[in-house]
Amino acid sequence: MCGIAGAYRWPDGKAVADRLTDTLAHRGPDGAGRYSHPAGDGDVHLGHRRLAIVDLSGTGAQPMVSGGLALTYNGELYNAPELRAELERASVRFRGTSDTEVLLEAWRRWGTDCLPRLRGMFAFGVFDERTGELTLVRDQLGIKPLFLLRRGTGLVFASELKALAAVTGGSLEVDPAALVASLLYYWVPDSRCAFREVEKLPPGSWLRCAPDGRVERGRYWHLRDVATAGRERAAGGERPDLAAVVEESTRRHLLSDVPVATFLSGGLDSSLLTALAARHRPGISAYTIGFRAEDARFEAMPDDLRHARRVAERFGVDLHEIEIAPDVHDLLPRMTYHLDEPIGDPAAINTYLICRAAQEAGVKVMLSGMGADELFAGYRKHLANLVALRYQRVPRPLRRGTAAAVDRLPVATARRGYRSVRFAKRFLSFAELPEETAFRRSYTMYDRDELLALIDPDLAGTVDDVLTEHADVYADNALDSPADFVNRMCLADARMFLPGLNLAYTDRSSMAASTEVRVPYVDVDVVEAAFAVPGDRKIVGRQGKAALKEAAATVLPRDVVYRPKGLFSAPLRAWMSRDLAPLVREVAHDGVLVRSGFLRRDALARLVAEDAAGQRDFSKHLWHVLTLEYWYRGATSGEFG
Repeated sequence: MCGIAGAYRWPDGKAVADRLTDTLAHRGPDGAGRYSHPAGDGDVHLGHRRLAIVDLSGTGAQPMVSGGLALTYNGELYNAPELRAELERASVRFRGTSDTEVLLEAWRRWGTDCLPRLRGMFAFGVFDERTGELTLVRDQLGIKPLFLLRRGTGLVFASELKALAAVTGGSLEVDPAALVASLLYYWVPDSRCAFREVEKLPPGSWLRCAPDGRVERGRYWHLRDVATAGRERAAGGERPDLAAVVEESTRRHLLSDVPVATFLSGGLDSSLLTALAARHRPGISAYTIGFRAEDARFEAMPDDLRHARRVAERFGVDLHEIEIAPDVHDLLPRMTYHLDEPIGDPAAINTYLICRAAQEAGVKVMLSGMGADELFAGYRKHLANLVALRYQRVPRPLRRGTAAAVDRLPVATARRGYRSVRFAKRFLSFAELPEETAFRRSYTMYDRDELLALIDPDLAGTVDDVLTEHADVYADNALDSPADFVNRMCLADARMFLPGLNLAYTDRSSMAASTEVRVPYVDVDVVEAAFAVPGDRKIVGRQGKAALKEAAATVLPRDVVYRPKGLFSAPLRAWMSRDLAPLVREVAHDGVLVRSGFLRRDALARLVAEDAAGQRDFSKHLWHVLTLEYWYRGATSGEFG
């Protein structure tokens, strides 16, 4: 895992590439490299910051240059041993043992045809000295980020947005549409970027720049096609062996020349990965979190820690426990900087603190259970949307009476919060809506009218554009039977929620702590197997993630597999009502977003008042307003980057 950067036919390209690379130092504290070469009537400059994981010697250093090709690469190839063996049979000779060299030689032999064969997480730039062409590539599922900015025939790229902001002298303009999307989702979709000119290379795609100014794009893998093929496999009666597929992916993700540990929350996904990893790495370490007792009580959080301890003891895992009692006043601006874009999920703090503790203990690589919920329908929203279909058959007068009664219930008192009431209010906000609208409303922050009431009235058209984009992505599938409803939700999550939020904050938070996080569930083979599972096997009765649980029951105790879903979040209500209450009031009354006119002071004041009264739970909304405020301050003052 590393940081990559480069400038192609860009004014003062060497100085720009040097600064890009220096900004990414936290991603690669083990080494730095530079490469320069003519490109037509201009130059190319590639930079690299190295976090040494495989082949710790100098033969793994980057940018790697060999036989007229130069490669700067961020990621890991888990099928590198097989590709190496195939290339060796074709008389390719290797100098070292890095997967970087395997990738370079695979590109030399097959060009873009090698891309569908790669199994891993990656973003890279490869320059061909013979043709003067630079090609940028991103992995199939968007695990690794790649930001790029084009002006004229020039281009700069980097692993992080802050690097591009740093080299453009404050000339990047904030994109209001991205901020509107951020308010809706509490993250910026992968299809958008917080700065107007910058784009994210789409997952499963490549972009090639030629010295004459031509730009060519290609797509080598598409999740929609995988889901369609999976439906056909399921219709043919094929039943993937999920236990075997997940174990094989986990084994591959352990490939490393440095220590590997796991996240272990005590929930199904991390417990299964940890148990499987322990089969192949006996005595492996795991890291888990707990919260201040008063925060956990106020939030009514389940005691996941005892389950993590039990799994660790059962499988001989060396468990490290970290109490999350952060100085959120200090961490909030720091995390906002590291996350690159306004992302309002406090789980990013958990990831950062765990990775920092692991890094201080000498661990560079962590395995995470990220992705299982999206692929196997494990979130409450998936079950809730199915329950909503049945709720719609309840007589209307009874539904009206239920909604009125729930609306009167408080979500918190001065001493504690009521999770069941919060869930009920959330459910009733979307239970009677059409499918796509209900799904969107089940996990986003506002409905259309609420969002319009909160922001500048001139952005009404932008709100509709953002909502239309969600509808278009949701509709872009061939899973058109009623039975495929669950897989339609999973496909939308894997295309939007996974790369836009979970993979994004995992990459930024872990790399801020100079740690690599690997995600064995977000693997092309696991994804293909997941979409070969019919929706009615993913949710059975009131049991979400049923197919994965069935597979996990061959490895884990049944009471671990079938216990209620755990949380990888934070005690937001406790933080907002105690630690951050004065800051919330200050930002709502006189923040930069309010003074700029982007947010309406009166609407924001209503959110604060209703949350403080305990009638509505707006803790997540207000936390995101704080992250957006800090991000916007940095972006508009030129301090970002």
